Amino acid sequence: MEHFIVSARKYRPQTFKDVVGQQAITNTLLNAIEHNHLAQALLFTGPRGVGKTTCARILAKMINSDGTEQEDEDFAFNIFELDAASNNSVDDIRNLTDQVRIPPQVGKYKVYIIDEVHMLSQAAFNAFLKTLEEPPKHCIFILATTEKHKIIPTILSRCQIFDFKRITVKDAKNYLKYIADEQGIDAEDDALHIIAQKADGAMRDALSIFDRVVSFSGKNLTRQAVTENLNVLDYETYFTSTDFILENKIPELLIQFNETLSKGFDGHHYIAGLASHFRDLMVCKNEHTIELLEVGEDTKLKYMEQSRKASYEFLMKGIELANDCDLKFKNSKNQRLLVELTLMQLASITFDGEKKNSKHYIIPASYFKAKGITPVPVTLPKKEVEASNVVAEPVQPAPEAKPNATQNPYAQTTIPKIDLKLDNKRTSGLSLKSIKAKKEHLIKQMEVVIDPNDLPAEEFTQEAFNAAWASYISTLNAKGEKIMVSMLEMSKPVLKGTAIYVEFPIESLKIELERAQFPLMEHLRKSLRNFNLSLEIEVNEEISKKYAFSPIEKYEKLKEKNPNIELLRSTFGLDL
Repeated sequence: MEHFIVSARKYRPQTFKDVVGQQAITNTLLNAIEHNHLAQALLFTGPRGVGKTTCARILAKMINSDGTEQEDEDFAFNIFELDAASNNSVDDIRNLTDQVRIPPQVGKYKVYIIDEVHMLSQAAFNAFLKTLEEPPKHCIFILATTEKHKIIPTILSRCQIFDFKRITVKDAKNYLKYIADEQGIDAEDDALHIIAQKADGAMRDALSIFDRVVSFSGKNLTRQAVTENLNVLDYETYFTSTDFILENKIPELLIQFNETLSKGFDGHHYIAGLASHFRDLMVCKNEHTIELLEVGEDTKLKYMEQSRKASYEFLMKGIELANDCDLKFKNSKNQRLLVELTLMQLASITFDGEKKNSKHYIIPASYFKAKGITPVPVTLPKKEVEASNVVAEPVQPAPEAKPNATQNPYAQTTIPKIDLKLDNKRTSGLSLKSIKAKKEHLIKQMEVVIDPNDLPAEEFTQEAFNAAWASYISTLNAKGEKIMVSMLEMSKPVLKGTAIYVEFPIESLKIELERAQFPLMEHLRKSLRNFNLSLEIEVNEEISKKYAFSPIEKYEKLKEKNPNIELLRSTFGLDL
């Protein structure tokens, strides 16, 4: 069997022109060689598989070339590679410094390439300092590392640093296309793009994945073959998921998620990919940002088509929910349920769970829309429905009536009571938005009242108000709501006309009372038979000083409750 050479070695660049995605560094090194400005200590840093060692070998070969050598000359006698991961002791560095003194037998320079230099021990770094700062004229050191932050500052200050960047998806895909053409492989553009994305900026990883996929699919490299072999979620999965979400198809969405899990994919991977998919759809909404979409041309058309169906508001909310799920995933006890709840929330963004039909409401729909209130269907008794269908004779307006009094269809009829209960409201059990709408309705339902002139507004005394306030506190106390009782007893209400003013020392207490104000106001209005009462809650930081007792003030308070404390203190000679 013929010996197989992996693509990462077979297609390793031999000149700086062949290096992919590092034009800034290669141009700098070429100019340094041409103008004789090359430093004697270089540090190549960057992610794995981006060309650090390759550039070091090319540089070592170029500085020893004078044009008279053979084309296949590699100057092996002048290039020394040291793996610092396994040769990281002081003795290894001492052996290296002993070799540095010997001049090269062939060529001008001896080049020492120390890979993974951050693995050297602290003592080895210190032993290397003097040689690195003042090496012989015939020596050049090239240090390579993926973790520059682990190298001590005294080494960094003696080196000329070159930061290698990740290979872009576009550059990696173009190089893979070149290799596929060299090997006579028919590769789809999307297939190469997925390989480049999977490599995550490392050209060596991209070539290794390319070899693996070619071994799986042969001379015809398709997108489906790549996704199967690499076990990655295809674009189609997210396109289908987004369609289900936009169409509010929660059951189909959950079934698709279950099928994704059954294929061996992780829920974390799925939800993170869905957030990225929403991001790509948002990128397609603006022609100036389309270039940020790193996909093939065929897939780009699909993204642009689906982006027209989704609004900015939906995509922003979708990214927020998916990203929140991504952050909570690792700490969740039930990770599958977390993702499923997120999917249900996503599918409910554009669905409020209600069927609105204005003919079922007594109050016009425009009024509800202006107030931001969710209307409630009202069913009239059968007798009142029959009575409302009878045409009444026109009624002559009274002299003191307003000019538009004849336009009121309920002027001579009994106004039916409006049922404000939510029992008949149609809501989706899976829609969180509908639950939120119910809460908002409970808060705002006091606005949906019949004519305020029909409600009682009797006068009352300060004593009657105090009694009603104390009665409500007693009711809460009987129910065991101790926190609310202490809040209401903390501040004495001040009555000004029909406005009740309550002050609290901090904002949080104000918020708590605002949430619980409606049962309180209902009790007071019914007890005093005055529906014009209103509650004003204010924050007064001066009140907080009453509760910030010093040790002496605390002692005085305790002494008021129990005078024997003073006897205890004096008997034992205690101090505050």
